Amino acid sequence: MSNISIAKKELIHFVGIGGIGMSGLAQIMKTMGFSVQGSDLARNKNTDNCTKVGIKILIGHARKNISKATILVKSTAIKKNNVELIEARKNKIPIYERAEMLANIVTLKKNIIITGSHGKTTTTSLVAKILSEFKLDPTIINGGVINSINSNAKFGKGEWAVLEADESDGSFLKLPINYSIITNLDKEHLDFYKNYQNLKNAFIKFIKKTPAIGKAIICLDSPDLKNLLKEINKKNYLTYGFDQKSDYQVLNPKYNLTSSKFDLKIYSQGYKKTIVRGIVLNLIGKHNILNAAGAVAVCLNLGISTNIIKKALKNFSGVQRRLTKVFIKDKNEFYDDYAHHPTEITSVLEGLRKVYKERKIISIFQPHRYSRVNNLKKEFASSFLISDLVLLCPIYAAGEKKDTSYKQNSFAKLIANSSKVQVINIEDEKDLRKYLQKNLINDEIVVGMGAGSISKWMYNLKSAI
Repeated sequence: MSNISIAKKELIHFVGIGGIGMSGLAQIMKTMGFSVQGSDLARNKNTDNCTKVGIKILIGHARKNISKATILVKSTAIKKNNVELIEARKNKIPIYERAEMLANIVTLKKNIIITGSHGKTTTTSLVAKILSEFKLDPTIINGGVINSINSNAKFGKGEWAVLEADESDGSFLKLPINYSIITNLDKEHLDFYKNYQNLKNAFIKFIKKTPAIGKAIICLDSPDLKNLLKEINKKNYLTYGFDQKSDYQVLNPKYNLTSSKFDLKIYSQGYKKTIVRGIVLNLIGKHNILNAAGAVAVCLNLGISTNIIKKALKNFSGVQRRLTKVFIKDKNEFYDDYAHHPTEITSVLEGLRKVYKERKIISIFQPHRYSRVNNLKKEFASSFLISDLVLLCPIYAAGEKKDTSYKQNSFAKLIANSSKVQVINIEDEKDLRKYLQKNLINDEIVVGMGAGSISKWMYNLKSAI
């Protein structure tokens, strides 16, 4: 795609502005001085954040919404038969994918791109926190709301941008890179890639895009990422992880109720067997230590001091929906998490078990998309081994057509057999509330997991229990 030549007089309309990535880009462009508006089917936290910066939000999709628009930006979730897209094509209004517009907007920045199957949002937030602590005032576009700025996007006046890159539709390949972090590689988004090899090939292309003066920071604990490095013929990368061959190796992890602590052994250019000791991270879980290690690695390569890095990680205030503690009632602690893939579920439960060693863990799981469950049914079924009880909710279809072959009761039995755990079928939010009112004792850990409406259900429990 050639560069988009847009003047500030253009009116840029975002179709599907309620998405986390779309809303972030819209806010950045509004702050930069562009005229921006957008439409979506309903208001949510993302549209509310857009309203706060002066973006006009139109509820529902209609031809009249784009009567004055000169450019359209569309989310990948928007279907080809959307009435606004049809009207735009009819009137020859330029239409761009979000990634295309984002790539143009950040062309003049030095970019740190964070991608991977899991952990992108937290890692992006950690890098952004460190750069902000170092007074670099970065531009930030993230896949989750960062508590410290109460938003998923921020336009910074500095020369650096920290961007979470979406691999789900291949759009991460369109972004300009200086440095990158690749957190892991897993079987995900196969509805787009058709098979796992195509997904692997996309990550190979991403790594090879790293410029000579940049670096890709790659997690060596991910077996498939480790294998991909055999395909990279230039050592334009560094590695991190618990793996002993990592350039940045995690040592001596310790897990507490509210934080984690670790050392980082550095054996790469300019850091001959240096050990950074006593890094305290204001998050729990092994997976978050890995996220932090990647963030530390890229920031050390930028020349940021270890003291600044350690201060930033210790003061990090978290990301919404990443093991967010919602409330405590009768010594029962309620958490909300975005986990909607087997690997993510396992990581969340492992993180909880490391700090709540003897307490009962109740998992409330809302599967996300029929296609994901069908592709990973066996993996989902065995991901609750650490849980003491699973409350299985109906699938959140996320726009997919109902799959009549899916039977919740059969899926519940598969989880029970594979994870050796009791599974209770939940019909809806009201049924969940009734079950917990009747069966909760005390001193139990309750974690809601999923990418759909389960977060709202968890927060609604506060007044119901």
